[in-house]
Amino acid sequence: MEDNTQNKRKRKSHIPLRLNLLFFIVFSLFSAVIFRLGYLQIVRGDEFEAIVKRTETTLVTESVPRGLIYDRDGNILVGNEPQHSITYTRGANTTAEEMAKVAAALAGLINVSFEELTERDLKDYWIAINNEVMLKRLSDDEKLLPGSELYEVELAKITAEDIAYSDEQKEIAAIFKRMNSAYALSTTSIKNKDVTDEELAQVSENLSGLSGVDVATDWVRIYPESDLLKSILGGVTSEKIGLPSDKVATYLAKGYARNDRVGNSYLEQEYESVLSGTKSQWETITNQSGEVVTREESYEGKAGDNLVLTIDIDFQKEIEQIATGFLNSNVDSYNDRVYIVASDPNTGEILGMTGKQRSTSNEIVDDALGVINSSYGMGSAVKGATVLTGYMTGVISTDNNVLVDEPLQFQGSNLKKSVFNPTIGSQVAINDIEALARSSNIYMIKLAMLMGGQSTYEAGSTLNISPSVIDELRGYFSQFGLGVKTGIDLPNEGSGLKASERSADKAINQSFGQSDLYTTLQLSQYINTIVNGGTRYAPQLVSEIRSTDANGALGALETTLETKVMNQVDVDAQAMERVQQGFYQVTHSENGTAYSTFGKDPNDVAAKTGTAEAFYDGNNDNLKGESVFNSTFVGYAPFDNPEITVTVVVPYLSTDTDRATPIAKKVFDAYFNTGDYATPAE
Repeated sequence: MEDNTQNKRKRKSHIPLRLNLLFFIVFSLFSAVIFRLGYLQIVRGDEFEAIVKRTETTLVTESVPRGLIYDRDGNILVGNEPQHSITYTRGANTTAEEMAKVAAALAGLINVSFEELTERDLKDYWIAINNEVMLKRLSDDEKLLPGSELYEVELAKITAEDIAYSDEQKEIAAIFKRMNSAYALSTTSIKNKDVTDEELAQVSENLSGLSGVDVATDWVRIYPESDLLKSILGGVTSEKIGLPSDKVATYLAKGYARNDRVGNSYLEQEYESVLSGTKSQWETITNQSGEVVTREESYEGKAGDNLVLTIDIDFQKEIEQIATGFLNSNVDSYNDRVYIVASDPNTGEILGMTGKQRSTSNEIVDDALGVINSSYGMGSAVKGATVLTGYMTGVISTDNNVLVDEPLQFQGSNLKKSVFNPTIGSQVAINDIEALARSSNIYMIKLAMLMGGQSTYEAGSTLNISPSVIDELRGYFSQFGLGVKTGIDLPNEGSGLKASERSADKAINQSFGQSDLYTTLQLSQYINTIVNGGTRYAPQLVSEIRSTDANGALGALETTLETKVMNQVDVDAQAMERVQQGFYQVTHSENGTAYSTFGKDPNDVAAKTGTAEAFYDGNNDNLKGESVFNSTFVGYAPFDNPEITVTVVVPYLSTDTDRATPIAKKVFDAYFNTGDYATPAE
């Protein structure tokens, strides 16, 4: 009994010891926790608080208003119209689900069109707001697929019923689509057309609850002169299109964003670096979640500089009316187009240029680009280059330049003759000046023969010159701008077309403009080069770059664009003067081909006319392949002190009637205010 009592006492004595040990352990653990918490709060509290509150500042750029385009007298040809815009800046780590929530909130404040939504767009929106539902539809294996493959599987699992949205839901989807198109920390427009004052006010009042959304002022290109020269002025990409796909890397390297609007054609493209300006810069502050907390402007940017063109808009309107009037007159059922260039031969500045074409629906439409891109046979208008080639190759000289004009019949070739001397056996001795005035084909052919080493002719004999003569002619012609790019300050210029066949017959045809094809602008550069004595200037459309003043008007001069010399023709000055005299006799000699039009003209015009045989390639499919004629004209005035050259090309005529010369006279009259364009007496 006593032993049992002692045992119980021993067992009781062990219980407090264990409890004490347990309490000690618990106490130690609590002490460690308290110590750790104290350490974190007291010693490293500030550090962890900074981590929690940590934000990241990123520099974001935004577009500024694009520079304007003016004519030489300060009239606006391309302007900007400001408009309210609601924008969205995407955070660094913003999820599709988060954007969908903002889109839903924004849809209650603004109206947007959803007409352009595609089925894919609706499915993208469905995925954004139904992420958990989509996960349940995927098998374990499908969840392991790489991104692009998984996305395609997800799209396939969305049914028509899933995306049978109401109009209100489609508006949210449309806003989400625009948000989703933005790259991280880039800004895109949610709505920048027809934003009402009410919408602007409602969005402004709720910006604190619309992460990434802001209000701004945007711009859209306007054309005060309607479609006048619009194709030459060029265009600008939309924000939706952004950077051209073939130039993305180049633009990104220059600091552009993928959705930036840039010039995508002609002057807008050529002078993109001038017109685009310097972007504004914003410090965008994001939190740990990548959400945009605040945006502060650090640099307001600089609007694009302005272009001042060489063109006088009033004169441009007149030559456009001349071209349109000619086509509306329907003087030739085959003809469906006309091209005109007026230029300053002393600088290369273009004073006016137009191309008009009758469409298949019988409307007169702009084809100014045809001036620099469309190529035609120019005929005798190029004979000035042939004569000067004769001088440069030494086959004629200023004291030995008489050749016999006579119809030529070579073996295996068509009869070659001049219009003024068509009778076989008839021989007329003429010099270079007379050859230009009367437009002798034979004179030009014999120059080519002499270049090829053949100085004699017998009826039915073989044309015994090398086909390489055509290459030699082309080389000299190119010094005047024929068959090569002119260097105009526009992209995508054509360089004409060379005849594919290379033969002796083609060589002599080349000598009087019946082989290679040239653009109207090349023909204009050719006449300019002869008129100014041998300097080939690049045609120029922009003369100055100017800033914008405080009132938004044309500001101070930034840059004067100097004339660009392409090359100097190495020809004797006396030879050049003889060709100029030949052009003068075209209009002032009774035998001249343009004497009937300009013989008594007060503007003192010198010129060269041309006719080329061709094949119809216009808009009338019923005439394709028909034999037609091109009528051409190059001229300048006044002869003693040239101010202007005029080039006219009228392709696709049913007869070889001179249609270009009367058009040219109207252009000269419009420029000098003479004839039908004379300023009324006060």
